[in-house]
Amino acid sequence: MENNSATFRPIWLNSAGDTVNVIDQRALPHRRVEMALNSVDQVIFAIREMVVRGAPLIGVTGAFGVFVALKTHPDCLADPAFIRDQAEKIVRARPTAVNLAWAVNRALSAVLAEKDPARRVDVARRTACEITEEEVENSKNIGRYGLPIIEEIARNKPGKPVNILTHCNAGALACIEYGTATAPIYAAHASGIPVHVWVDETRPLNQGSRLTAWELGRAGVPHTVITDNAGGHLMQHGRVDLVIVGTDRTTHTGDVANKIGTYLKALAAKDNGVPFYVALPSSTFDWTLRDGLSEIPIEERDADEVRYIPGAAKSRDYLLMPAESPAANFAFDVTPARLVTGFITERGICRADAADIRRLFPEKYPPEIP
Repeated sequence: MENNSATFRPIWLNSAGDTVNVIDQRALPHRRVEMALNSVDQVIFAIREMVVRGAPLIGVTGAFGVFVALKTHPDCLADPAFIRDQAEKIVRARPTAVNLAWAVNRALSAVLAEKDPARRVDVARRTACEITEEEVENSKNIGRYGLPIIEEIARNKPGKPVNILTHCNAGALACIEYGTATAPIYAAHASGIPVHVWVDETRPLNQGSRLTAWELGRAGVPHTVITDNAGGHLMQHGRVDLVIVGTDRTTHTGDVANKIGTYLKALAAKDNGVPFYVALPSSTFDWTLRDGLSEIPIEERDADEVRYIPGAAKSRDYLLMPAESPAANFAFDVTPARLVTGFITERGICRADAADIRRLFPEKYPPEIP
């Protein structure tokens, strides 16, 4: 990893190009642990257990999973049914992030389009690498298009920092490089604009306090970790100029699924007149869904993620609540389009409605979508 957290990558091939390696994000920020993904089962484990997480990274990992499946089963390269079965297993690893199915299906299509079975491993590897580089470029462009939003706020408060609130982790760890929600922040920081980030801790897995704060600190971006429920208070007192979050799946009509608690931030932002932007690449749009509240599957995870919190000591978790008390662990919620100021995408900024999203991505809409 490089010193600047905007540019390091949480997934990479070894120098020989035959082994997929990832950072185990469960160990951060206290330990750096790397994991080699040498089987489809290990790829599925990494996605399901959040060794890797964040919609773009989940998608890239899934695409590399197709490569792993073929590399480890050279006797099955001529068997389309086997290849499809392996791809379907990977897609089922997590239900909410649409990037997973998108990337796996793209890799699968490329592999099956290659008629020479002996070339299919190389095709799978090349396709996964192409998706990786496209997501990196998407994040760069999200930063470029999001920067003017921060510049405008900075002009209206000269000499004072622009206070930005974010939720969960939508940085380099989630998006290969730069991030989605963090990309405009890095761009502003690099341009010399004083910025300060309010970092939601983001329970239950603390992906804000563990991961976003770690990334921002390594990049030298001023930030403060806050409890999840402090955001509304800060907005009421004029201490938040802008909210930028990421997303795991967004409908083509503008409804946004993101880490649990995002909806409450959007409500507070609306009530206090704070702009609420969602940063996402086109790979995170679901072009088939209209109503996010009823159609986006919401993952429920192991309740122990609520009951326990990891500590700095290796393999040590701390029980937070009475051992006999039950807990529920909803991983995502849906923010209706009406609460979203706009989307920051790799092609520019648009409103959170079907017509304006179609303006930026006309080729993504199948003919049957009115």
